[in-house]
Amino acid sequence: MEWKNIYRGLIMGASDVIPGVSGGTLAVLLGIYDRLITSINGFLSKEWKKHLGFLIPLGIGILTAIFLLANIIEWLFEHYPGPTQFFFLGLILGVLPYLFYKADAKHSFKVNHLILLGIGVLIVASMGFFNPNEGTIIEDVTGSTYVMLFFSGFVASSAMIIPGISGSFMLLLLGMYATIISAISNLQLDIIAVTGMGIVVGIVVMSKVINYFLSNYYTGTFAIIIGLVIGSIFVVFPGWPTTTPLLILSVATFAAGLFVAYILGRVEYKEKA
Repeated sequence: MEWKNIYRGLIMGASDVIPGVSGGTLAVLLGIYDRLITSINGFLSKEWKKHLGFLIPLGIGILTAIFLLANIIEWLFEHYPGPTQFFFLGLILGVLPYLFYKADAKHSFKVNHLILLGIGVLIVASMGFFNPNEGTIIEDVTGSTYVMLFFSGFVASSAMIIPGISGSFMLLLLGMYATIISAISNLQLDIIAVTGMGIVVGIVVMSKVINYFLSNYYTGTFAIIIGLVIGSIFVVFPGWPTTTPLLILSVATFAAGLFVAYILGRVEYKEKA
């Protein structure tokens, strides 16, 4: 078991709770994105022990973060939404140098790759024009509710595994964010189980799609991924602070996000060098 993946999972899980922030983006920063996709695709292969040894600690970390941090994240967004988003904005910007490094963009990017990058930016940035809301918490759960929960989990996890696209943001667009976060906070096991099944199916399906493109169109795929991450900046950006204390706090959290990205990137990529 690669127990070090527990801390990586904690970081990814924390980001997955934040609308606009992608766990896939953090997987790139942590230097495990390619391995994550390979392991998800390979856990039913002959090397299943090796892949499960990678995935199980990561999953433990992700689930622990989601269950333990859901209330904290809710509190931060309720009381300090701007500074919290500026922290993750710094984190996202801090990821970009490592994405360009992974893609070897300096030597491999051509005009067509820059076009793909631009398309990626437009896809995610256009989501900023939507006005998503948390939706009301569904209390009268019916069969159609379970179908919607499964579908929401499928869509969110498909987005979650793609750097730059936030699973939580997709839940906001679908109006299911409040219901699922409330279920996690209050341990409503039926809602958690149905959503969880959708998440598992979505991750498996999307990882196969991504694995195909990474295997056959590596540089082009990373060009789109970089564009998606850049586009997410427009979604996460909360607007300029309106008071001096808020401005100071936002600058501090933004710098903290950049610093965390720098430290994580240095540690993870130095180890693999």
